[in-house]
Amino acid sequence: MSLIKSISGIRGTIGGKAGEGLSGVDIVKFTAAYGSFIKKNNPKASKIVVGRDARISGKMVEHLVVGTLLSMGLDVINIGLSTTPTTEVAVTGCKADGGIILTASHNPKEWNALKLLNSKGEFLSDKEGKEIISIAEKEEYVFAEVDSIGKEYKDETWSLRHIEMVKGLKLVDCEAIEKANFTVAVDAVNSVGGIVIPQLLRALGIKNIIELNCEATGKFAHNPEPIPQNLTDISELMKDGKADVGFVVDPDVDRLAIVMENGEMFVEEYTLVAVADYVLRHTPGSTVSNLSSSRALSDVTKKYGCSYAAAAVGEVNVVEKMKETNAVIGGEGNGGVIYPELHYGRDALVGVALFLTLLAKEGKKISDLKKEYPAYCIVKNKVTLTPEIDVDRLLHTVKEKFKDEKITDIDGVKIDFEDGWVHLRKSNTEPIIRVYSESSTEERAEALARTVMDIIEN
Repeated sequence: MSLIKSISGIRGTIGGKAGEGLSGVDIVKFTAAYGSFIKKNNPKASKIVVGRDARISGKMVEHLVVGTLLSMGLDVINIGLSTTPTTEVAVTGCKADGGIILTASHNPKEWNALKLLNSKGEFLSDKEGKEIISIAEKEEYVFAEVDSIGKEYKDETWSLRHIEMVKGLKLVDCEAIEKANFTVAVDAVNSVGGIVIPQLLRALGIKNIIELNCEATGKFAHNPEPIPQNLTDISELMKDGKADVGFVVDPDVDRLAIVMENGEMFVEEYTLVAVADYVLRHTPGSTVSNLSSSRALSDVTKKYGCSYAAAAVGEVNVVEKMKETNAVIGGEGNGGVIYPELHYGRDALVGVALFLTLLAKEGKKISDLKKEYPAYCIVKNKVTLTPEIDVDRLLHTVKEKFKDEKITDIDGVKIDFEDGWVHLRKSNTEPIIRVYSESSTEERAEALARTVMDIIEN
Protein backbone atom coordinates (compact mmCIF):
# COMPACT_ATOMS: atom_id res chain seq x y z
CA MET A 1 0.00 0.00 0.00
CA SER A 2 1.15 3.57 -0.65
CA LEU A 3 0.29 6.98 0.79
CA ILE A 4 2.08 10.03 -0.63
CA LYS A 5 1.73 13.51 0.88
CA SER A 6 3.19 16.11 -1.44
CA ILE A 7 2.77 19.35 -3.37
CA SER A 8 0.38 17.41 -5.63
CA GLY A 9 -2.01 16.63 -2.77
CA ILE A 10 -2.76 13.50 -0.76
CA ARG A 11 -2.46 10.46 -3.00
CA GLY A 12 -2.57 6.76 -2.23
CA THR A 13 -3.84 3.30 -3.00
CA ILE A 14 -7.33 2.51 -1.74
CA GLY A 15 -7.62 0.15 1.21
CA GLY A 16 -5.25 -1.29 3.79
CA LYS A 17 -4.43 -0.03 7.25
CA ALA A 18 -4.85 3.64 8.14
CA GLY A 19 -1.67 5.55 7.36
CA GLU A 20 -0.41 2.92 4.91
CA GLY A 21 -2.82 3.58 2.03
CA LEU A 22 -5.61 6.03 1.28
CA SER A 23 -8.03 4.50 3.79
CA GLY A 24 -11.35 5.98 4.83
CA VAL A 25 -9.69 7.26 8.01
CA ASP A 26 -7.00 9.06 5.98
CA ILE A 27 -9.56 10.61 3.63
CA VAL A 28 -11.51 12.04 6.57
CA LYS A 29 -8.37 13.17 8.40
CA PHE A 30 -6.87 15.10 5.50
CA THR A 31 -10.21 16.52 4.37
CA ALA A 32 -10.80 17.80 7.91
CA ALA A 33 -7.30 19.27 7.94
CA TYR A 34 -8.01 21.05 4.66
CA GLY A 35 -11.32 22.38 6.00
CA SER A 36 -9.54 23.65 9.12
CA PHE A 37 -6.87 25.30 6.99
CA ILE A 38 -9.49 27.08 4.87
CA LYS A 39 -11.39 28.34 7.94
CA LYS A 40 -8.20 29.36 9.74
CA ASN A 41 -7.07 31.51 6.83
CA ASN A 42 -10.56 32.86 6.12
CA PRO A 43 -12.93 32.76 9.12
CA LYS A 44 -15.76 33.80 6.80
CA ALA A 45 -15.21 30.81 4.48
CA SER A 46 -18.48 29.08 3.72
CA LYS A 47 -18.35 26.86 0.62
CA ILE A 48 -16.10 24.35 -1.14
CA VAL A 49 -16.45 22.86 -4.64
CA VAL A 50 -15.98 19.08 -4.96
CA GLY A 51 -15.57 17.26 -8.29
CA ARG A 52 -14.30 13.79 -9.19
CA ASP A 53 -13.14 11.66 -12.07
CA ALA A 54 -14.78 8.32 -12.91
CA ARG A 55 -12.44 5.92 -11.16
CA ILE A 56 -14.05 3.02 -9.28
CA SER A 57 -13.40 4.41 -5.80
CA GLY A 58 -14.63 7.89 -6.74
CA LYS A 59 -18.16 7.70 -5.35
CA MET A 60 -16.96 6.24 -2.05
CA VAL A 61 -14.28 8.92 -1.65
CA GLU A 62 -16.83 11.60 -2.62
CA HIS A 63 -19.18 10.52 0.19
CA LEU A 64 -16.38 10.71 2.76
CA VAL A 65 -15.06 14.07 1.54
CA VAL A 66 -18.47 15.73 1.26
CA GLY A 67 -19.59 14.40 4.64
CA THR A 68 -16.40 15.59 6.31
CA LEU A 69 -16.66 19.09 4.86
CA LEU A 70 -20.29 19.32 5.96
CA SER A 71 -19.24 18.23 9.44
CA MET A 72 -16.71 21.09 9.47
CA GLY A 73 -19.57 23.54 8.96
CA LEU A 74 -18.76 24.15 5.29
CA ASP A 75 -21.31 24.04 2.47
CA VAL A 76 -20.38 21.85 -0.48
CA ILE A 77 -21.11 22.52 -4.15
CA ASN A 78 -20.90 18.99 -5.53
CA ILE A 79 -20.36 19.18 -9.31
CA GLY A 80 -20.21 15.41 -9.71
CA LEU A 81 -18.23 13.78 -12.54
CA SER A 82 -15.91 16.56 -13.69
CA THR A 83 -12.47 17.13 -15.09
CA THR A 84 -9.75 18.73 -13.01
CA PRO A 85 -9.81 21.97 -15.06
CA THR A 86 -13.62 22.07 -14.83
CA THR A 87 -13.41 21.91 -11.05
CA GLU A 88 -10.84 24.70 -11.10
CA VAL A 89 -13.04 27.08 -13.11
CA ALA A 90 -16.05 26.11 -10.99
CA VAL A 91 -14.28 27.35 -7.84
CA THR A 92 -13.99 30.87 -9.20
CA GLY A 93 -17.33 30.67 -11.00
CA CYS A 94 -19.11 29.77 -7.77
CA LYS A 95 -17.06 32.30 -5.76
CA ALA A 96 -16.12 29.40 -3.50
CA ASP A 97 -13.42 29.45 -0.83
CA GLY A 98 -11.63 26.41 -2.22
CA GLY A 99 -12.06 23.11 -3.99
CA ILE A 100 -11.13 19.44 -3.83
CA ILE A 101 -10.67 17.29 -6.93
CA LEU A 102 -10.93 13.56 -6.31
CA THR A 103 -8.55 12.04 -8.83
CA ALA A 104 -5.22 10.27 -8.92
CA SER A 105 -4.62 11.67 -12.40
CA HIS A 106 -2.55 9.20 -14.47
CA ASN A 107 -2.17 6.59 -11.71
CA PRO A 108 -3.78 3.13 -12.13
CA LYS A 109 -7.30 2.29 -10.91
CA GLU A 110 -6.29 1.30 -7.35
CA TRP A 111 -5.15 4.87 -6.68
CA ASN A 112 -7.13 7.95 -5.73
CA ALA A 113 -6.22 11.36 -4.34
CA LEU A 114 -7.37 14.64 -2.88
CA LYS A 115 -6.09 17.53 -5.01
CA LEU A 116 -6.54 20.72 -3.01
CA LEU A 117 -7.37 24.14 -4.44
CA ASN A 118 -7.45 27.69 -3.10
CA SER A 119 -10.16 30.29 -3.75
CA LYS A 120 -8.57 31.09 -7.15
CA GLY A 121 -9.09 27.52 -8.31
CA GLU A 122 -5.33 26.96 -8.23
CA PHE A 123 -3.28 24.33 -6.42
CA LEU A 124 -2.00 25.15 -2.96
CA SER A 125 1.64 26.09 -2.50
CA ASP A 126 4.19 23.73 -0.98
CA LYS A 127 4.07 25.74 2.27
CA GLU A 128 0.27 25.56 2.42
CA GLY A 129 0.32 21.84 1.69
CA LYS A 130 2.77 21.25 4.52
CA GLU A 131 0.55 23.23 6.89
CA ILE A 132 -2.39 20.95 6.06
CA ILE A 133 -0.26 17.85 6.62
CA SER A 134 0.81 19.28 10.00
CA ILE A 135 -2.82 19.95 10.99
CA ALA A 136 -3.70 16.36 10.03
CA GLU A 137 -0.82 14.81 11.94
CA LYS A 138 -1.55 16.86 15.07
CA GLU A 139 -5.31 16.34 14.66
CA GLU A 140 -5.86 20.08 15.07
CA TYR A 141 -9.35 20.16 13.62
CA VAL A 142 -12.64 20.93 15.29
CA PHE A 143 -16.00 19.81 13.92
CA ALA A 144 -19.13 21.95 13.87
CA GLU A 145 -21.97 21.58 16.33
CA VAL A 146 -25.23 20.14 15.06
CA ASP A 147 -26.92 23.48 14.24
CA SER A 148 -23.87 24.59 12.19
CA ILE A 149 -23.47 21.55 9.93
CA GLY A 150 -23.05 22.55 6.27
CA LYS A 151 -25.39 21.86 3.36
CA GLU A 152 -24.70 20.03 0.09
CA TYR A 153 -25.77 21.55 -3.24
CA LYS A 154 -25.63 19.53 -6.48
CA ASP A 155 -24.68 21.41 -9.66
CA GLU A 156 -23.75 19.23 -12.63
CA THR A 157 -23.82 22.05 -15.20
CA TRP A 158 -20.14 22.95 -14.95
CA SER A 159 -18.80 20.70 -17.72
CA LEU A 160 -21.02 22.45 -20.27
CA ARG A 161 -20.18 25.85 -18.79
CA HIS A 162 -16.49 25.04 -19.10
CA ILE A 163 -16.97 24.05 -22.75
CA GLU A 164 -18.69 27.37 -23.44
CA MET A 165 -15.76 29.22 -21.85
CA VAL A 166 -13.33 27.36 -24.12
CA LYS A 167 -15.46 28.13 -27.19
CA GLY A 168 -15.45 31.79 -26.21
CA LEU A 169 -11.66 32.17 -26.26
CA LYS A 170 -10.52 34.69 -28.89
CA LEU A 171 -8.03 32.29 -30.45
CA VAL A 172 -10.54 29.44 -30.80
CA ASP A 173 -12.13 29.56 -34.26
CA CYS A 174 -15.17 27.26 -34.34
CA GLU A 175 -16.03 28.30 -37.89
CA ALA A 176 -12.61 27.27 -39.21
CA ILE A 177 -12.78 23.96 -37.30
CA GLU A 178 -16.23 23.11 -38.63
CA LYS A 179 -15.23 24.04 -42.18
CA ALA A 180 -12.18 21.73 -42.02
CA ASN A 181 -14.55 18.76 -41.57
CA PHE A 182 -12.12 16.76 -39.46
CA THR A 183 -12.65 13.20 -38.36
CA VAL A 184 -11.39 12.95 -34.79
CA ALA A 185 -10.59 9.84 -32.76
CA VAL A 186 -10.73 10.01 -28.96
CA ASP A 187 -9.32 7.66 -26.31
CA ALA A 188 -10.52 8.75 -22.84
CA VAL A 189 -9.44 5.61 -20.93
CA ASN A 190 -13.03 5.09 -19.68
CA SER A 191 -13.02 8.11 -17.38
CA VAL A 192 -14.75 11.48 -17.36
CA GLY A 193 -13.01 12.57 -20.58
CA GLY A 194 -15.21 10.04 -22.38
CA ILE A 195 -18.15 12.33 -21.63
CA VAL A 196 -16.52 15.75 -21.85
CA ILE A 197 -14.19 15.51 -24.86
CA PRO A 198 -16.88 14.31 -27.33
CA GLN A 199 -19.18 17.07 -25.98
CA LEU A 200 -16.45 19.63 -26.58
CA LEU A 201 -15.74 18.36 -30.10
CA ARG A 202 -19.40 18.57 -31.07
CA ALA A 203 -19.58 22.10 -29.64
CA LEU A 204 -16.56 23.07 -31.76
CA GLY A 205 -18.27 21.84 -34.92
CA ILE A 206 -16.79 18.34 -35.25
CA LYS A 207 -19.35 15.97 -36.75
CA ASN A 208 -17.23 12.84 -37.22
CA ILE A 209 -16.02 11.43 -33.89
CA ILE A 210 -14.61 7.94 -33.31
CA GLU A 211 -14.96 7.13 -29.61
CA LEU A 212 -12.54 4.66 -28.05
CA ASN A 213 -12.74 3.81 -24.33
CA CYS A 214 -15.25 6.61 -23.77
CA GLU A 215 -17.53 4.89 -21.24
CA ALA A 216 -17.02 6.60 -17.87
CA THR A 217 -16.88 3.34 -15.88
CA GLY A 218 -13.50 3.86 -14.21
CA LYS A 219 -12.40 0.47 -15.55
CA PHE A 220 -9.35 1.73 -17.38
CA ALA A 221 -8.87 -0.05 -20.70
CA HIS A 222 -5.09 0.37 -20.50
CA ASN A 223 -2.50 2.03 -18.29
CA PRO A 224 -4.02 5.52 -17.96
CA GLU A 225 -0.83 7.54 -18.42
CA PRO A 226 -1.05 8.96 -21.99
CA ILE A 227 2.40 7.92 -23.18
CA PRO A 228 3.16 6.05 -26.45
CA GLN A 229 3.51 2.52 -25.03
CA ASN A 230 -0.01 2.78 -23.58
CA LEU A 231 -1.71 4.06 -26.72
CA THR A 232 -1.46 1.11 -29.09
CA ASP A 233 -5.24 0.80 -29.68
CA ILE A 234 -5.77 4.32 -31.02
CA SER A 235 -2.50 4.10 -32.94
CA GLU A 236 -3.65 0.93 -34.71
CA LEU A 237 -7.07 2.46 -35.40
CA MET A 238 -5.53 5.49 -37.10
CA LYS A 239 -2.98 3.64 -39.23
CA ASP A 240 -5.74 2.97 -41.77
CA GLY A 241 -6.34 6.70 -42.24
CA LYS A 242 -9.70 6.61 -40.46
CA ALA A 243 -9.13 9.93 -38.69
CA ASP A 244 -7.30 13.21 -39.24
CA VAL A 245 -6.25 13.51 -35.59
CA GLY A 246 -6.45 11.49 -32.41
CA PHE A 247 -6.73 12.93 -28.91
CA VAL A 248 -5.89 11.00 -25.75
CA VAL A 249 -6.52 12.31 -22.25
CA ASP A 250 -5.73 11.00 -18.79
CA PRO A 251 -8.52 10.19 -16.28
CA ASP A 252 -8.91 13.78 -15.02
CA VAL A 253 -8.38 15.44 -18.43
CA ASP A 254 -5.56 17.85 -17.59
CA ARG A 255 -3.08 16.13 -19.92
CA LEU A 256 -3.42 15.86 -23.70
CA ALA A 257 -1.57 13.54 -26.06
CA ILE A 258 -2.05 13.80 -29.83
CA VAL A 259 -1.88 11.01 -32.42
CA MET A 260 -1.05 11.87 -36.04
CA GLU A 261 -3.11 10.79 -39.02
CA ASN A 262 -0.65 7.94 -39.76
CA GLY A 263 -1.02 6.42 -36.30
CA GLU A 264 2.30 7.76 -35.04
CA MET A 265 2.57 9.83 -31.89
CA PHE A 266 2.80 13.60 -32.17
CA VAL A 267 4.56 13.09 -28.81
CA GLU A 268 3.02 14.66 -25.71
CA GLU A 269 6.01 17.01 -25.33
CA TYR A 270 4.90 18.71 -28.55
CA THR A 271 1.30 19.33 -27.43
CA LEU A 272 2.45 22.45 -25.57
CA VAL A 273 4.97 23.34 -28.29
CA ALA A 274 2.34 23.39 -31.06
CA VAL A 275 -0.25 25.26 -28.99
CA ALA A 276 2.38 27.78 -27.87
CA ASP A 277 3.46 28.31 -31.49
CA TYR A 278 -0.13 29.20 -32.40
CA VAL A 279 -0.63 31.47 -29.37
CA LEU A 280 2.69 33.30 -29.90
CA ARG A 281 1.79 34.10 -33.52
CA HIS A 282 -1.15 36.15 -32.30
CA THR A 283 -0.11 37.25 -28.80
CA PRO A 284 3.68 37.47 -28.44
CA GLY A 285 4.92 37.11 -24.88
CA SER A 286 6.98 34.95 -22.56
CA THR A 287 6.52 31.21 -22.05
CA VAL A 288 7.23 28.79 -19.20
CA SER A 289 7.58 25.03 -18.83
CA ASN A 290 9.17 22.83 -16.20
CA LEU A 291 12.74 21.55 -16.11
CA SER A 292 11.70 18.14 -17.46
CA SER A 293 10.12 19.58 -20.60
CA SER A 294 11.54 19.73 -24.12
CA ARG A 295 13.95 22.41 -25.35
CA ALA A 296 11.59 22.78 -28.31
CA LEU A 297 9.39 25.28 -26.43
CA SER A 298 12.38 27.50 -25.73
CA ASP A 299 13.39 27.29 -29.42
CA VAL A 300 9.88 28.18 -30.66
CA THR A 301 9.62 31.05 -28.17
CA LYS A 302 12.93 32.53 -29.27
CA LYS A 303 11.77 32.29 -32.90
CA TYR A 304 9.22 34.98 -32.07
CA GLY A 305 11.79 37.10 -30.23
CA CYS A 306 10.22 36.27 -26.87
CA SER A 307 11.68 34.97 -23.61
CA TYR A 308 11.43 31.51 -22.06
CA ALA A 309 11.81 30.51 -18.40
CA ALA A 310 12.00 27.11 -16.69
CA ALA A 311 10.28 26.22 -13.42
CA ALA A 312 10.54 23.37 -10.96
CA VAL A 313 8.29 20.40 -11.77
CA GLY A 314 4.75 20.70 -10.46
CA GLU A 315 1.84 22.72 -11.79
CA VAL A 316 1.94 25.17 -8.86
CA ASN A 317 5.60 25.95 -9.62
CA VAL A 318 4.92 26.51 -13.31
CA VAL A 319 1.97 28.79 -12.50
CA GLU A 320 4.07 30.80 -10.05
CA LYS A 321 6.77 31.32 -12.69
CA MET A 322 4.13 32.20 -15.32
CA LYS A 323 2.73 34.90 -13.08
CA GLU A 324 6.21 36.17 -12.30
CA THR A 325 7.10 36.48 -16.00
CA ASN A 326 3.61 37.43 -17.19
CA ALA A 327 3.66 34.45 -19.58
CA VAL A 328 1.00 34.18 -22.30
CA ILE A 329 1.25 30.38 -22.43
CA GLY A 330 2.94 27.69 -20.39
CA GLY A 331 2.61 24.20 -19.07
CA GLU A 332 4.42 20.92 -18.75
CA GLY A 333 5.90 18.48 -21.23
CA ASN A 334 3.48 15.77 -20.14
CA GLY A 335 0.81 17.29 -22.40
CA GLY A 336 -0.32 19.88 -19.87
CA VAL A 337 -1.31 23.24 -21.44
CA ILE A 338 -1.83 26.25 -19.15
CA TYR A 339 -3.48 29.19 -20.91
CA PRO A 340 -4.03 32.13 -18.51
CA GLU A 341 -6.57 33.70 -20.87
CA LEU A 342 -9.03 31.21 -19.31
CA HIS A 343 -7.40 30.09 -16.04
CA TYR A 344 -4.12 29.05 -14.43
CA GLY A 345 -4.46 25.29 -14.69
CA ARG A 346 -3.51 22.48 -17.06
CA ASP A 347 -6.50 22.06 -19.34
CA ALA A 348 -6.84 19.44 -22.09
CA LEU A 349 -10.08 21.07 -23.32
CA VAL A 350 -8.18 24.28 -24.06
CA GLY A 351 -5.41 22.24 -25.68
CA VAL A 352 -7.87 20.43 -27.98
CA ALA A 353 -9.62 23.64 -29.07
CA LEU A 354 -6.44 25.61 -29.77
CA PHE A 355 -4.75 22.69 -31.57
CA LEU A 356 -7.78 22.07 -33.81
CA THR A 357 -7.86 25.78 -34.67
CA LEU A 358 -4.17 25.67 -35.58
CA LEU A 359 -4.68 22.54 -37.69
CA ALA A 360 -7.70 24.03 -39.47
CA LYS A 361 -5.93 27.27 -40.30
CA GLU A 362 -2.74 25.54 -41.46
CA GLY A 363 -4.59 23.13 -43.74
CA LYS A 364 -1.86 20.52 -43.34
CA LYS A 365 -1.61 16.96 -42.12
CA ILE A 366 -0.34 16.75 -38.54
CA SER A 367 2.74 14.82 -39.67
CA ASP A 368 3.69 17.74 -41.94
CA LEU A 369 3.03 20.22 -39.15
CA LYS A 370 5.30 18.25 -36.81
CA LYS A 371 8.22 18.59 -39.25
CA GLU A 372 8.16 22.37 -38.76
CA TYR A 373 9.15 22.09 -35.10
CA PRO A 374 12.66 21.49 -33.69
CA ALA A 375 13.37 17.76 -33.72
CA TYR A 376 14.14 16.40 -30.27
CA CYS A 377 13.61 13.01 -28.70
CA ILE A 378 12.82 12.78 -25.02
CA VAL A 379 13.23 9.52 -23.11
CA LYS A 380 11.50 8.92 -19.79
CA ASN A 381 12.94 6.36 -17.40
CA LYS A 382 12.35 5.73 -13.73
CA VAL A 383 14.03 4.03 -10.81
CA THR A 384 11.82 2.43 -8.15
CA LEU A 385 12.65 3.66 -4.66
CA THR A 386 13.33 1.28 -1.79
CA PRO A 387 13.64 2.26 1.89
CA GLU A 388 17.42 1.92 1.88
CA ILE A 389 17.95 4.45 -0.94
CA ASP A 390 19.17 7.84 0.32
CA VAL A 391 17.80 10.11 -2.40
CA ASP A 392 19.58 13.26 -1.20
CA ARG A 393 22.94 11.49 -1.14
CA LEU A 394 22.29 10.00 -4.55
CA LEU A 395 21.47 13.40 -6.09
CA HIS A 396 24.55 14.95 -4.47
CA THR A 397 26.73 12.19 -5.94
CA VAL A 398 25.36 12.80 -9.45
CA LYS A 399 25.81 16.54 -9.06
CA GLU A 400 29.46 16.11 -8.08
CA LYS A 401 30.10 13.64 -10.90
CA PHE A 402 28.95 16.19 -13.52
CA LYS A 403 30.08 19.40 -11.84
CA ASP A 404 31.87 20.55 -15.03
CA GLU A 405 28.54 20.68 -16.90
CA LYS A 406 25.74 23.24 -16.43
CA ILE A 407 23.80 22.12 -13.33
CA THR A 408 20.35 23.30 -12.20
CA ASP A 409 19.30 22.10 -8.74
CA ILE A 410 16.06 23.95 -7.96
CA ASP A 411 14.27 20.60 -8.39
CA GLY A 412 16.39 17.49 -8.18
CA VAL A 413 19.40 17.73 -10.51
CA LYS A 414 19.34 18.73 -14.17
CA ILE A 415 22.51 18.38 -16.21
CA ASP A 416 22.66 20.38 -19.45
CA PHE A 417 25.09 18.95 -21.99
CA GLU A 418 25.87 20.64 -25.28
CA ASP A 419 23.73 18.17 -27.22
CA GLY A 420 21.04 17.40 -24.65
CA TRP A 421 20.11 17.15 -20.99
CA VAL A 422 19.26 14.73 -18.19
CA HIS A 423 16.95 15.58 -15.30
CA LEU A 424 16.48 13.35 -12.30
CA ARG A 425 14.15 14.05 -9.42
CA LYS A 426 12.02 12.31 -6.86
CA SER A 427 8.42 12.00 -8.05
CA ASN A 428 5.65 13.88 -6.23
CA THR A 429 3.10 11.24 -7.16
CA GLU A 430 4.85 7.84 -7.08
CA PRO A 431 7.64 6.15 -5.02
CA ILE A 432 10.15 6.53 -7.85
CA ILE A 433 12.98 8.69 -9.13
CA ARG A 434 12.17 10.04 -12.59
CA VAL A 435 15.07 10.17 -15.04
CA TYR A 436 14.22 12.22 -18.13
CA SER A 437 16.67 12.86 -20.94
CA GLU A 438 16.53 14.63 -24.29
CA SER A 439 18.73 14.93 -27.36
CA SER A 440 18.41 15.08 -31.15
CA THR A 441 18.03 11.29 -31.41
CA GLU A 442 16.48 8.65 -29.18
CA GLU A 443 19.76 6.74 -29.12
CA ARG A 444 21.70 9.74 -27.83
CA ALA A 445 18.99 10.56 -25.26
CA GLU A 446 19.10 6.95 -24.03
CA ALA A 447 22.90 7.09 -23.83
CA LEU A 448 22.79 10.28 -21.75
CA ALA A 449 20.22 8.71 -19.43
CA ARG A 450 22.22 5.51 -19.11
CA THR A 451 25.29 7.48 -18.08
CA VAL A 452 23.38 8.85 -15.11
CA MET A 453 21.35 5.72 -14.31
CA ASP A 454 24.54 3.64 -14.11
CA ILE A 455 25.63 5.90 -11.27
CA ILE A 456 22.26 5.44 -9.55
CA GLU A 457 22.37 1.66 -9.90
CA ASN A 458 25.90 1.47 -8.57
